[in-house]
Amino acid sequence: MKKIVMILLSSFLITSYAYAGACPVLMKEVDAKLATAKELSEKQVAEIEKLRQEGEEAHNTGKHKESVKLLQEALTKLNI
Repeated sequence: MKKIVMILLSSFLITSYAYAGACPVLMKEVDAKLATAKELSEKQVAEIEKLRQEGEEAHNTGKHKESVKLLQEALTKLNI
């Protein structure tokens, strides 16, 4: 029983760490693509910047899964 609990706990910690490490990479990617995007309207840029900011805030508060979701949504909008 202890082994099962330890395996579950380990997998949870590894998953959380993986998400935590992905956030800064995704933020940099959003920033880089946003800096070179010329075909976006002001409304689109504002929406992407809002998603990026919300993603960073989620990351800073430990909500890494939510952060990744928001940052990936911003990247999707950048690839329009």
